[in-house]
Amino acid sequence: MQPGLQKVILEIRAGTGGDEAALFAADLARMYQRYAAKVGWSFSVLDFNENSLGGYKMLTAEIDGVQAYDKFKNESGVHRVQRIPKTEKAGRVHTSTASVAVLEARPDIKININPGDLEITFFRCSGPGGQNVNKVETGVRIVHKPTGVVVASQAGRSQSANREKAMSILQARIYDAQQQAANASYAAERRNQIGTADRSEKIRTYNFPQDRITDHRIGKKWHDIESIMEGNLDPVFKAFTKQEQA
Repeated sequence: MQPGLQKVILEIRAGTGGDEAALFAADLARMYQRYAAKVGWSFSVLDFNENSLGGYKMLTAEIDGVQAYDKFKNESGVHRVQRIPKTEKAGRVHTSTASVAVLEARPDIKININPGDLEITFFRCSGPGGQNVNKVETGVRIVHKPTGVVVASQAGRSQSANREKAMSILQARIYDAQQQAANASYAAERRNQIGTADRSEKIRTYNFPQDRITDHRIGKKWHDIESIMEGNLDPVFKAFTKQEQA
């Protein structure tokens, strides 16, 4: 493996706000995808659930790149947007949310998963707009019965490829849960210092009318919101690097 190369499982889910939340989730996915393209990382969509407006109720992607996890780890949490939705006719500003989870896929660490604990089903893959792109059931969905974790992949062209990707997501999810449990005392101390990174907390607000993005954990603000949403995330990542070094 290339030195510094890291694999990330990125999960984005629409929160409160209905269709606007799904559109915001799609905007976040696009922002991360464009950043990945900018720095030469691979970005592969593994699974998604799209609404009729082109927003994402849910999207799972895999990112491969040098220091990908180191840069993306602080994106985990609830992102809040304040703007006038495309669906709003009266010109009112709405507040919606989307949650982001960033999991490190560690090929060097294998989690012991009992095959008997897995419920595996297959489905037809779909493309943008909801159309079926496969006439055979190549999509794979796996339920880990002891934890209730559900993962899926429909990016590959075969059941075996999608099963491998889905198992990679499952490994990352279980590893992340184990790490969180093991680091409970450290997390409590970190909360006292810089605020919790718990995914239920609103970590960042994107205020379009005021052209401002605010990260509530480090108290940092950025303008030129459209540029950042186009994938120019370096100012954000640099601010967290500076905070960690301090």
